Amino acid sequence: MKKITIITGHYGSGKTNLAVNLALRLADAGEKVTVVDFDIVNPYFRTADFAGLFESHGITLAASMYANTSLDIPAISFDMERMAYEPGYLIVDVGGDDAGAIGLGRYAEGFSAYVPDQLDMWYVINRYRYLTEEPGETLTLMREIEAVSRMRHTGIVNNSNLGRETTAQTILNALPYAEEIAKQAQLPLVYTTYREDLRINVPDPFPVQVYVKPVWEQ
Repeated sequence: MKKITIITGHYGSGKTNLAVNLALRLADAGEKVTVVDFDIVNPYFRTADFAGLFESHGITLAASMYANTSLDIPAISFDMERMAYEPGYLIVDVGGDDAGAIGLGRYAEGFSAYVPDQLDMWYVINRYRYLTEEPGETLTLMREIEAVSRMRHTGIVNNSNLGRETTAQTILNALPYAEEIAKQAQLPLVYTTYREDLRINVPDPFPVQVYVKPVWEQ
């Protein structure tokens, strides 16, 4: 991983669960990690919900002052540009679609001034989510995020799943979809994620634990 990883995607694609797993993996390897909860639109499934888990692993969390309150106010109460220059890794969990990514635009110039080879922006995809069932739909949403954020993605993360109903075949069936998106976007397919218990043989595997669950699965 590069020093800065920005994670975007469609609502419910699994951005937050990926961010949590990435942060824990780095922390467990002895790295200094800061996670920015940049979801200033959707009050559900935020990385701020995992403050206790992060604290127990020595991970720093930066979130809106209104996170985990009854107020859903798009306010940013931290200096993300300063964090980018501090030692350690920075993982930024961005809200869904272009509405959630619009706040990134204010940091585009500052990040572009940073050493380019130390920053990645990954687009998380889920073949089984509404409005992203076809590569064309998924790519349209990705371009909309790039337009409002004034930043370009550098890779695709295939997080296709059906929640607790996910099987190994569910993952395998989504591989051609993910590969086609990567081909059309002219970007690398960075990871294919899957639950640790599934043990699937796929290119660039990234086994994860499922920390983010719908209310009906908790």
